[in-house]
Amino acid sequence: MEEVFVNTDDEEKMVNDAFQHLIDSYLSTKHRKKVEIITKAFNFAKHAHKGVRRLSGEPYIMHPLAVAQIVCSEIGLGSTSICSALLHDVVEDTDYTVEDIENMFGPKMAQIVDGLTKISGGIFGEHASAQAENFKKLLLTMSDDIRVILVKIADRLHNMRTLGSQPASKQYKIAGETLYIYAPLANRLGLNSIKTELEDLSFKFEHPEEYSQIENKLAATKAERDTVFDEFTAPIRQQLDAMGISYDMKQRIKSPYSIWRKMQNKHIPFEEIYDILAVRVIFDPHDLQTELNECFDIYVRLCKIYTSHPDRLRDWISRPKANGYQALHVTLMSHKGEWIEVQIRSRRMDEIAEKGFAAHWKYKDGVEGEKSSELELDKWLATIKEILDDPQPDAMDFLDTIKLNLFASEIFVFTPKGEIRTMPAGCTALDFAFSIHTFVGSHCIGAKVNHKLVPISHKLNSGDQVEILTSKSSHPSREWLNIATTAKATTKILAILRREEREAKKNGEAILDSFLSSHDIAKDTLILDKLCKNHNVTKLDDLYMALSNNKIKLGESDVVLLKAKEEAKGWKKIFSFGKRVMSKNEGVGTLVTAGKNFDRKQVLMLSEDTIPQKYTLCDCCRPIPGDPVMGFIDDNRHIVIHKLECSLAERLKANHGNRVIAASWEMKKRQVLFPVSLHVRGIDKLGLLCEITQVISQLHSVNIRKLEIEVNDGLFESRIQLFVRDSNEVKDIVNSLRAIPDVKEVART
Repeated sequence: MEEVFVNTDDEEKMVNDAFQHLIDSYLSTKHRKKVEIITKAFNFAKHAHKGVRRLSGEPYIMHPLAVAQIVCSEIGLGSTSICSALLHDVVEDTDYTVEDIENMFGPKMAQIVDGLTKISGGIFGEHASAQAENFKKLLLTMSDDIRVILVKIADRLHNMRTLGSQPASKQYKIAGETLYIYAPLANRLGLNSIKTELEDLSFKFEHPEEYSQIENKLAATKAERDTVFDEFTAPIRQQLDAMGISYDMKQRIKSPYSIWRKMQNKHIPFEEIYDILAVRVIFDPHDLQTELNECFDIYVRLCKIYTSHPDRLRDWISRPKANGYQALHVTLMSHKGEWIEVQIRSRRMDEIAEKGFAAHWKYKDGVEGEKSSELELDKWLATIKEILDDPQPDAMDFLDTIKLNLFASEIFVFTPKGEIRTMPAGCTALDFAFSIHTFVGSHCIGAKVNHKLVPISHKLNSGDQVEILTSKSSHPSREWLNIATTAKATTKILAILRREEREAKKNGEAILDSFLSSHDIAKDTLILDKLCKNHNVTKLDDLYMALSNNKIKLGESDVVLLKAKEEAKGWKKIFSFGKRVMSKNEGVGTLVTAGKNFDRKQVLMLSEDTIPQKYTLCDCCRPIPGDPVMGFIDDNRHIVIHKLECSLAERLKANHGNRVIAASWEMKKRQVLFPVSLHVRGIDKLGLLCEITQVISQLHSVNIRKLEIEVNDGLFESRIQLFVRDSNEVKDIVNSLRAIPDVKEVART
């Protein structure tokens, strides 16, 4: 932000219009009409931010107004949250304090603003620390008042909508952090429409070309989808009209980000994604007590028109998802031979699906589903508190632990007494044991699933009845971390292991101190280093652990060695070594060519001028010219280049965004060749291999470095390594290979 003391009539009108729109939106809700306090908060924030502008050039007060509008219209919160949104940057960016907020607006609003200030951490500033630490603070505050995270998500949504005014390196950092943390959080809190928009905006800034291509293809196929929708829904409308139901029928179009992820995961082009269109039936029930029955009545009528898929009925009505989502999903075969999903929801369910837990407050008097979903939220917050009660030494570990449960689908598991428990899909018997109690989990030796004995690593399925078997002699080991999949189990196992390791190290240190004391040897760094080298351990902690576990026993040979070391200390001269200076060309890029010669010519342009322009292309994702890439400054001040969609890059962007730099390829310099691997699958026939090699070698004049092919039951699978100049050359080769009639899948790996 910068100080610019300009205040034109047009800007004043823009600000006042935005505030009036906020008030009008608020008055149209069912909340109590506390316009006076909202007006007071607006005037206070407007005065506090007077003269300050965003990077986009608009008055800064437009940002709090936009966040408040999202809080009101898109999340559905009331006056306290709207005021907190208007005030959320006052304490951080001005001279006002939390005490000032409390004196003017009361303790509850001050608590929320204080929580938002603690987790700001310079989202757009130069002082952004590891974001996992901010995330910890966010969750701590969130467990006291859920409105803190809801306002924070609204703040992030508006920042994403205006991200275009930021430099590229900040765009990568903020988009990566959004995709890694905020979109999963929005999903976990049931904010489906906001989750989708956050994902799409992150995708748009990280992969603008792919985003544009998918948007254009969605636009080009819209008329065709509209025709399919009209033809498919016509008989459904007749049935619903005959039932006397008041309803709306909508198209649900798969989001660009979801389409792209499916294209990446399945290695298929846009044209082969068949679930872009779904149909949503939103009805007004006769009363809240009968809406569940009415959902199933509609389902029965639909199955009389179309054949339903036997394995794709999803009943989220009887047992709502952990984020409160309720609907009945059924997949039907259209008369044109296409599977189309239909989502059946009441008006209440639809609002909860879009606005999440915030929407529950409108239906407090209603349904059992409300209570159960609020209980699920309380359970989740309780799990968060448990994890926060045992601080992790590494913030990255903490963030990954939380991430385990943010996007998890749910299954329903029964205890031996018939009680139902919600667990993440893919969980194990060990996870279930820790969900019951830490003591049960830490002494678990196995389980009986549906009365059959299974190991602790057994994966549970929905409907399983599980009895946990324990033994006092059983204790967690490092191998358990490979079995646990839930955040709670992982955190508890790590806590137990760390506690045991601390005790073991303390015991090992006591053994060493006693040994040195009994032989009159002074304990210092040189003595300890020599002892570690003598027993082939790299760290002192490893030595203590080995001593405690009796894997190392100190003896007479150690005494002789250490006594000699002590005598040498009296005369040994200490040398200091200067830093080794790197030569001009050393370490610049790992740019591989097809021949034996190593070409070190720079082919990347980096956004930072203040750091050495040396870089390494990372082996984990193997970027080539044309791939969207970013640079990361490691601990040694070297730059490592990653593809933007690389899983490691996603973690780096989310947690160390201040060390991310923008990078772009210098596409004119094409002397360098890069290794690329392709995975090709299809139907085997005589001469197919010849067609593939002709496309690569003759049509595109590209050298094949390695080729493997395997045929099973008439299907072939091939892995091909090539040397190419850039990603455009790879795309051309992939498209040419896909044009071969019997080739069904081609993917760059």
